[in-house]
Amino acid sequence: MKTKVKKNDLNKGNNDFAILLDQNCESIQQKILVSQTKEELQKIKKEHLGKGGKISQIFHQLINLNEQEKKENIKLFNEWKIKLLNAVKKKEQELTEEELKQQLLNEKIDITLEGKNLPLACLHPLTQLIQKVYDTFLRLGYQIIESPEIETEENNFTKLNMPPGHPARDMQDTFYLNNNLLLRTHTTNIQSRILSENPNQELKVISAGKVYRRDDDDATHTHQFTQVDCFVTGKNISFTHLKGTLELLVKECFGKEQTIRLRPSYFPFTEPSVEVDATCVQCQQQGCEVCKKSGWVEIAGAGLIHPQVLKNCGFDTKIYSGFAFAFGLERLLMIKYGIEDIRNFYLNDIRFLRQFVWC
Repeated sequence: MKTKVKKNDLNKGNNDFAILLDQNCESIQQKILVSQTKEELQKIKKEHLGKGGKISQIFHQLINLNEQEKKENIKLFNEWKIKLLNAVKKKEQELTEEELKQQLLNEKIDITLEGKNLPLACLHPLTQLIQKVYDTFLRLGYQIIESPEIETEENNFTKLNMPPGHPARDMQDTFYLNNNLLLRTHTTNIQSRILSENPNQELKVISAGKVYRRDDDDATHTHQFTQVDCFVTGKNISFTHLKGTLELLVKECFGKEQTIRLRPSYFPFTEPSVEVDATCVQCQQQGCEVCKKSGWVEIAGAGLIHPQVLKNCGFDTKIYSGFAFAFGLERLLMIKYGIEDIRNFYLNDIRFLRQFVWC
């Protein structure tokens, strides 16, 4: 938009300066309005409005005018200068908004695009079984307590009625770290710890974790496996309590129709001791390779806590008694699902693990 020179200004002696100012400022204003980028705008501003620019050069021509003409034209000059600076500011704001708009268009995300199909993740089958066992025993009022994997020889063997030289130690020959510390051979080490810390107390404890033995790895043995240990102490604890607890465990893990049988056995830390068998879930006692045609599968070792173990931990055996049992988690899963090789649990083969998506 052009600014016309007023007629009364043209009649004055300064009309030549006013016309020169109007023509140049209108030209500059037009350049500002058609500029396309901030860089171009800044270049125009520097060439025409900066120090030594065209506007400054026009201003210097005022020295040829008299005082009255100077006063009138300075006012006109300042008006044009403010007008041009405002035009630059407005154009700069427009260019900034346009850049932002273009950036938003370029970075726009199409939320209607189909998402990536992520594979379903789940807990390891051993972890899932531990949680299921824990849930069962929590309902019965048991405490979940974890014991260390690095254990003293006293807690792992001596307090559990296996003094130095006892033959049972050879059966559980383990990884020794020094003369006193070793990797635990069973989670039964939780018994010696908790019983010693809580003598003559009624206790209900369950614990699960990794144990280590010097076995040669094959389809049914491994130097590391997962074991659950459970024990109860109190007054008048009998074999009836043990059997009822084992029956509940088997029904929770294998099904309501499953039954158990108890066979005499020997463990240094229980007396009397039994092996716990459950009806084969693969053949329902019809006979198969899993149960070796017998219809029964061994799942756990159990018994009443040996009086000597209770005495070693400070219990009065005339008042207190207890029961305990332990089982391997890998064995339970192998029996239930007919898994032939225990090493499958540790190879991280996705084809194997995908079959245990229970969660």
